[in-house]
Amino acid sequence: MEKKIIIIAGEPSGDLQAGLLVSCLKQLDNEIKIYAVGGGHLKEAGAEILRNIKDLSVLGLFDVLRKLGKFQELMSFIVDKINELKPQAIIFVDFSGFNLRLAKKINNKVKTIYYISPQVWASRQGRVKTIKRFINKMLVIFKFEQEFYRKFGIDAEFVGHPLLDIVKPSMAKEQALREFGLKENTPVFALLPGSRISEIKNILPIMLRAASIIKEKIPEAQFVLSKIAHIDGSLYQNILNNSIPDIKIIEGKPYDCLNVADFVLVASGTATLETAIMGKPNVVIYKMGLLNYLLYRPQVKVPFIGMENIVAGKMLAPEFIQFKAKPRLIAQAALELFNDKVRQEEIQEGFRELREKLGPPGAPARAAKSILNK
Repeated sequence: MEKKIIIIAGEPSGDLQAGLLVSCLKQLDNEIKIYAVGGGHLKEAGAEILRNIKDLSVLGLFDVLRKLGKFQELMSFIVDKINELKPQAIIFVDFSGFNLRLAKKINNKVKTIYYISPQVWASRQGRVKTIKRFINKMLVIFKFEQEFYRKFGIDAEFVGHPLLDIVKPSMAKEQALREFGLKENTPVFALLPGSRISEIKNILPIMLRAASIIKEKIPEAQFVLSKIAHIDGSLYQNILNNSIPDIKIIEGKPYDCLNVADFVLVASGTATLETAIMGKPNVVIYKMGLLNYLLYRPQVKVPFIGMENIVAGKMLAPEFIQFKAKPRLIAQAALELFNDKVRQEEIQEGFRELREKLGPPGAPARAAKSILNK
């Protein structure tokens, strides 16, 4: 019987990780048929795209409510496809709000595997009950997640973090400096304002005002802005509005931006972990709509927001979240850290320890072997 798998990845970051997983699944079994709700990475890896994820990404309750009809239609579509295709397994990748509801709908009629776990250890721990009942296996990317789930009797396997396979610049630092039009031996500050339109609108203006203050204190400072390839450049240009006239906007090369940087202003999310893997001192910034924040904040049960701090178990990067996300405070902390070489050495040691906690490279291959039981 032909092996069939359906993968559900609802956001660009999940599509990237799912694409790496599918490539490894295909290497292990080139006859396996993989269908997906996803995007370009999954398609390139060889999955047949059942539905493209464009415009599915959401941030906060009110964004979910605005797209509720679209999600309900998608869920019905997927259930129909499961009945039609009769796959051996469904693989959920991140996108927890939708995927856990879909798991309930499937109700153990098909084997369910979750790769890139919901962050239930940080907030909304009630979802653990749903996972225990409707997910057959968790393939987790943090060691502490395995320990967390096993306390509840959930089958969880630590496969390592897939970022270790992909966080690599595409060119040498000297080449990138030339390509980006930057001077050598002159401080470079990188701005990574997030991957969602709402994040960029909320966070980039704060980063730019902080960068302007840094520029006042370090006149020779250079700035690069990492642009997400699939987001219209006019969004960035409208926010920039000559705030830092000589800022370099670099599209689709976040690791090269990090590679040339001496210091980073980064939006909370996966990018904080990427920044830490690259060994770059940074400050973490986040701001969302007030009502979303008031609903979200009481549910958070961890002392930090930035993933690098969560994984390290200590503050490697100062955090400026919501009401504390003030340009002058951010610039002050960035300048202090930038000028404190002793503290930077301590942070580098913290980054080395963090990378060890992420396990060895090869996470997608280990996850694929587990899925196929090879």
